[in-house]
Amino acid sequence: QVQLVESGGGLVQAGDSLRLSCAASGRTFSSYAMGWFRQAPGKEREFVAAISWSGGSTYYADSVKGRFTISRDNAKNTVYLQMNSLKPEDTAVYYCAATPWVVAGTVVNEYDYWGQGTQVTVTS
Repeated sequence: QVQLVESGGGLVQAGDSLRLSCAASGRTFSSYAMGWFRQAPGKEREFVAAISWSGGSTYYADSVKGRFTISRDNAKNTVYLQMNSLKPEDTAVYYCAATPWVVAGTVVNEYDYWGQGTQVTVTS
């Protein structure tokens, strides 16, 4: 079992930066690939970024590539999402997720564990 708690969301202006954190419980955090997803009102949950258990491999949605960076600190059981040059279309609830099944999943169904989400609102 893995429990995930996100933090760091907020209200910012376009062009600003935010760093989201996801703290995980459990002693096997380093054996899970981690992902960030987001869901805007009326839309399906979509992939944002993923990172392998070691941190050696990362994947990004085209919409955030070059602006967002995913990283992890296995000693702190935490995964991060650094978001730069934020746009109004980045507004959503952001969720972190964990999976033991794939190297770094990009699909919702590949993940077993989810956090409660943190709201990110970007104004123009």
